[in-house]
Amino acid sequence: MTNSTPTPSPPAPSLLDSQRRLFLLDGMALVYRAHFALIRSPRFTSGGMCTSAVFGMINMLNDLIKREQPTHLAVAFDTSEPTQRHIDFPEYKAQRDAMPEDISVQLPYIDRLLDAYKVRTIRMPGYEADDIIGTLALEASKQEFETWMVTPDKDYDQLVSEHVWIYRPGRKGSGFERIGVPEVLAKWEIERVDQVIDVLGLMGDTSDNIPGVPGVGPKTAQKLIQKFGSVENLLEHTDQLKGKQRERIEENTEQALLSKRLVTIQLDVPHDIDLETLHWQGPDNDALKQLLMELEFDTLGKRIFGKSFSSSATRAANIRDKREQEIQATLFDEPVEEKTIRDVAHDYTLINDEAGRAKLLEELLQQSTICFDTETTGLDPRVADPLGLAFSFAPHQAFYVACPQNRDEALAVLEQFRPVFENESIRKIGHNLKYDLSLLKWHGLTVAGELFDTMLAHSMKEPEMRHGLDYLAKLYLGYAPIPTSDLIGPRGEEQKNMRDVPLEQLSEYACEDADVTLQVAAVIEPELDSLGVSQVCYEVECPLVPVLVDMEYEGIRLDTDALASFSDELSRDIDQLREDIFEAAGHEFNIDSPKQLGVVLYDELQLEANPKKTATGQYSTRESELERLSARHPIIADVLQYRNAVKLKSTYVDQLPTHVHPDTGRIHTHYSQSWTATGRMQSNDPNLQTIPIRKSRGKGIRAAFVARDENHLLLSADYSQIELRIMAELSQDPAMMEAFQANTDIHTVTASKVYKVDLEDVTREMRDKAKTVNFGIIYGISGFGLQQRLNIARNEANELIANYFEKYPGVQSYIDDTIAFAKEHGYVKTLTGRRRYLRDINSRSRTVASTAERLAMNSPIQGTAADMLKMALIKVHRALGEGGFQTKMLLSVHDEIVFDMPKDEQDRVMPVIEQAMKSAMPMSVPIVVEMGTGENWLEAH
Repeated sequence: MTNSTPTPSPPAPSLLDSQRRLFLLDGMALVYRAHFALIRSPRFTSGGMCTSAVFGMINMLNDLIKREQPTHLAVAFDTSEPTQRHIDFPEYKAQRDAMPEDISVQLPYIDRLLDAYKVRTIRMPGYEADDIIGTLALEASKQEFETWMVTPDKDYDQLVSEHVWIYRPGRKGSGFERIGVPEVLAKWEIERVDQVIDVLGLMGDTSDNIPGVPGVGPKTAQKLIQKFGSVENLLEHTDQLKGKQRERIEENTEQALLSKRLVTIQLDVPHDIDLETLHWQGPDNDALKQLLMELEFDTLGKRIFGKSFSSSATRAANIRDKREQEIQATLFDEPVEEKTIRDVAHDYTLINDEAGRAKLLEELLQQSTICFDTETTGLDPRVADPLGLAFSFAPHQAFYVACPQNRDEALAVLEQFRPVFENESIRKIGHNLKYDLSLLKWHGLTVAGELFDTMLAHSMKEPEMRHGLDYLAKLYLGYAPIPTSDLIGPRGEEQKNMRDVPLEQLSEYACEDADVTLQVAAVIEPELDSLGVSQVCYEVECPLVPVLVDMEYEGIRLDTDALASFSDELSRDIDQLREDIFEAAGHEFNIDSPKQLGVVLYDELQLEANPKKTATGQYSTRESELERLSARHPIIADVLQYRNAVKLKSTYVDQLPTHVHPDTGRIHTHYSQSWTATGRMQSNDPNLQTIPIRKSRGKGIRAAFVARDENHLLLSADYSQIELRIMAELSQDPAMMEAFQANTDIHTVTASKVYKVDLEDVTREMRDKAKTVNFGIIYGISGFGLQQRLNIARNEANELIANYFEKYPGVQSYIDDTIAFAKEHGYVKTLTGRRRYLRDINSRSRTVASTAERLAMNSPIQGTAADMLKMALIKVHRALGEGGFQTKMLLSVHDEIVFDMPKDEQDRVMPVIEQAMKSAMPMSVPIVVEMGTGENWLEAH
């Protein structure tokens, strides 16, 4: 097959003699399903980004198109704005965890995927995807479309009709399930499809936090609706019920009716979508190929496009393939034929008794270096149970210490190896050591001594490649480890737990992991020096692991009562703002609907003669556009405040309490060390790095993060203008260096230079603009970008940038030299040697090359700032331990570290922390650390 649309297979038999087959996809439900279908063996790019959801969505879309030959396609997504259900019942979906970061980072790629397939995406603030799909399905059925709702959600059963079916994704590769009226009636044991709503209303839905009637489960609900026909008729005839059942239903009459309203899918969502505009004409093959290449879906690309995919996808793949061949050429004399455990002599020992443990302990204590791995029941180290410990200190030899199922006995086995784990003279090797150290920490053991993590080391050595242990074993050892699926079966709901695996089999698997990790470490470690990444590995990433483990373990206290009060306050503000907006508009409307808001602002109030429009032709109500018009009418300020309050309440205020650990009463976030190409860490589950503080309402959220108790304070230590200081260090520009060394305000100095006035003549407006220029230059801002940012004339923006480089010529030289280095070597690096490869730096496309050049100039600055913060965390952690302080590090947010500090340590510990942060990465530019204390994070920051 050559550059063409994926070839459809013959369609399934149509249930209607219709030439129009409309498929409406429940976007977010399908994204979650795709992601978690691969949760046991997630997919990652060589740069470490999870791609499971995108991979699953591509497979689903391609399979759907081949099987069904849709003529019309659309995908509906939920939005973060509250719906009528949230207004009627504030607890609606309130218990749901925040979206996992592994999913949220994929959403832009999901949008790109749908754009590449030319599938219309529909988002309507204030309405859920099922309401949108229900409305469109009803309209389509009236226009004699054959309509299919693609979703795993059972609530859609209520929408099935003569012309509307459900197309439910199967499990474990079993294909799709087609559900029509007969299937719905049989499944729910009802007479009419609309009675699905009544059954759902009575039984409630824990996933959506819909209460239903206490004590009424699915079977009882079905029987009641079979007898009474509807919730309303049931409530009118409760005298026919007996005992507790009658009592429960009569006591929960309003709740039953409310629950029915909540589960009812809306069929009258206002919209202007012409169903014919959903006509599907095939994908944009170039865009699809580009996305597949970028996400490293090589096999999938070849399956869709055949050999033609190679020509466009192999640029990225060839880089990896070439590097793999280079690596293997230095390791093997002949082409590699992968071996398995059956081909290699090995000595793996299962230890399941006291004598064996004692003997192994004696041997381990005699080693200078050991490799270890833990086997557990789950992926969350805070709740997983230990199944055993694997150790290796010589190639092809390993030991597996089994832990009893009884928790106390298992803890006793772990305790027996405390002398090894806490021995600082024994170097520990592992793969993804943060998991193992966290598991041990939550079971009472702290791991000491130098660490070497093969996953982290390889991500420094080869940032563009994959870093999973199986991949490293095949690449560096020519060896294929036992697949996890051999032990617990293929992914899916019926996949077994590791506890179910026979002990001998689990022992062999665990021993092999430890043995292979030891061997991989021996191969990759010698190359770290030659590639110039030994410093970032040995001084930054590996020593950071136990620091993050301790921070995650400590967690931070959340004042849930304060957040509850704040939530009530926000609700009152939202109600008042809504009334003010309606009064200004002269009537009620859906403020969350950009379409309706645009009509009010531009058609009715006529705030702009020629308002901007979106790609779909609607009036633009983006925040930046509203801020531009804010002086024209008070309604604009109210709308912006309304949006801010709604977002704060739904995203943070009502969600954060759900992350409080039931045993500790604290929030324990997870940190990912290599989340970004620049080395910046990412906080997730929950993400505490996006807590807003710039607007006054957002500050109330930080105020809910409080000190441990009345004897403690929160301490915030924050690097001041660190990226600008690093720019000065890297460029060695004399004027910039002088400003920092003289402790003069850098933005005032810059304003003086670009506006060519004396320091004392710099106005506040000049300083603000100069601040934008200072930070904009770091990110490669253009004259057009500065014009947009400052709302100034283009010639003024260009003049500001020209004056900047005239007065800071060292910065211009740094930019030129860095881009030249990137063009020659294909990468840039931080002061510690962290590399960022830039594939497109020599692209023939000026647009593509310009983007790469901006990354080239910015990545060393951002990356060095990230490395400095990580080194500060390490140095502060060490200083607190060596000083015997009780102050604990809790959070790292951007350039800030937050501590729980006993009040009686304040005078002694603050200078220690400040000095450790200042000296973390020695520079000629002065480093400034701003510190503050308070009973909560807001006061301290």
